[in-house]
Amino acid sequence: MKKTIATFAIGMALTGSALAQAKIQVGCTATSDCASAMVAVDEGIFRKHGLEVEMTPIGINSNIPAAILSNSIQIGGPTSTVFLQAVDGGLDLVGIAGASVMNPVSNGNITAFVRNGITIKEPKDFVGKKVGAPGLNAFLHVLFVKWLVEKGVDPRSINFVEVTFPTMSDIIKSGGVDAVLTAEPFVTRMTNAGLGSVGARYAVELARTDPIIFYATSREWADKNAAAIKKFRDAIAEAAEIVNNDREKASASISKFTKQPIELVKMTPPNRSEPVLKPEQLGWWIEVMSSQKMLQSKLEPNKLVLK
Repeated sequence: MKKTIATFAIGMALTGSALAQAKIQVGCTATSDCASAMVAVDEGIFRKHGLEVEMTPIGINSNIPAAILSNSIQIGGPTSTVFLQAVDGGLDLVGIAGASVMNPVSNGNITAFVRNGITIKEPKDFVGKKVGAPGLNAFLHVLFVKWLVEKGVDPRSINFVEVTFPTMSDIIKSGGVDAVLTAEPFVTRMTNAGLGSVGARYAVELARTDPIIFYATSREWADKNAAAIKKFRDAIAEAAEIVNNDREKASASISKFTKQPIELVKMTPPNRSEPVLKPEQLGWWIEVMSSQKMLQSKLEPNKLVLK
């Protein structure tokens, strides 16, 4: 009997060890916001810190929370808005590290890109238009709605639909939408292809410095993998230095993951990488989303970020 128990214990220990070494899937959309994870994979930084990590592309940002809960990915890069709405809806998620933040450069990369034949001279010109967003209630959509409200335009007067980043060029070209909420390098790619022009740089006018995307996981996974999360944070901090200071390496990793031509990626610096996520950074987003009636409960920032 003792031998059986001992054998079982050894088996469990080996299983636990195997699980600890299992590959971590990190899911992000095709933007530069998760560049720190991309670089950490390509430059062997995760491996140096004792982690096996693989990047998984996610088409629509709003699908990331469900992917985390289904365990198809263990860590995801949801926008602040997608994360907060998921938590408000009852999903037990927690932020574990920062990815990207808004700043003057990244704000300038965000636009409402308008197809040929559509004229946008002021915010009210968007009324009645069909606008594609890479995730309804995700970062670009909520930010655009905030801008519309500040400009006195009722967001309900606009028809919003979901359009993934990789398909924006095709849907703009076909006339499937009048405009898309997008960012670099897609803006330059569509401009160079002669598909339209920038209708508004709404993020510049809002001039915020809050988190765009951060790394999150389920609280259950976080509780069971404290050591892995510490290693993940250390690796992301190291990779963030490369993202912010080594254009060549950052561009190579972004191009590889997003499948965008390297020449196009190099034309625009990646969004600022900020590896530390603080609870108070979510305060503005909670305020904005509450004003847009997107949140039903009163969220406490201190409970949303892993200490």
